[in-house]
Amino acid sequence: MVEAAFDVIGERYVKETQELRAQRLAGQWVIDRLPARGARVLDLGCGTGFPTAEQFDGAGVEVVGVDESPRMLELAARRVPGARLVRGDMRALDAGLGDFDAVTAFFSLLMLSRAEVSAVLESVRDRLRGPRLLALAMVQGDSDAERMSFLGADLTVTAYSPRALGEVVSGAGFVVEELREVEVVCESDRPFAVEPQVFVYARAAG
Repeated sequence: MVEAAFDVIGERYVKETQELRAQRLAGQWVIDRLPARGARVLDLGCGTGFPTAEQFDGAGVEVVGVDESPRMLELAARRVPGARLVRGDMRALDAGLGDFDAVTAFFSLLMLSRAEVSAVLESVRDRLRGPRLLALAMVQGDSDAERMSFLGADLTVTAYSPRALGEVVSGAGFVVEELREVEVVCESDRPFAVEPQVFVYARAAG
């Protein structure tokens, strides 16, 4: 269960996710395209709020973070007291959250099955207004809800090749503006572990 897993690894996740330059660049891509006033961003799977919710809040953007883990939300509330933090399932977002200029999902969709990823993207597309931006990242690979261990917790993980992920985003009603592939050294107790990641920058079509 995702909620229980991230409740357990909360503190270690903070320590293991310090090298996030590509994620910060994606957040800045969103910020640079938001309206000067009244912008709202939905951060799916906001986790501890680092770095994305913190980045938006620092730029004066209203950010709503959604996460299933109470522990992650507790850590996020300490780091980003100005954000609106909501415990919830991204597969069943509360209609009361309203609409947004942008949606971000950095390494949160990989906890879903491929069918659920497509459904979530279609759902958030219908909540977008204004520039109608989407920025997301996932681990590269070829899996659909396969079991793995992450920071000592058991999870199911979905991964795509860059091309396949671009096709999924397009199929959900977005125009992909850019795909960026990066490699990140992860987990301090595995100094030679390199994780290939893909970042997608997109806008809702139409």
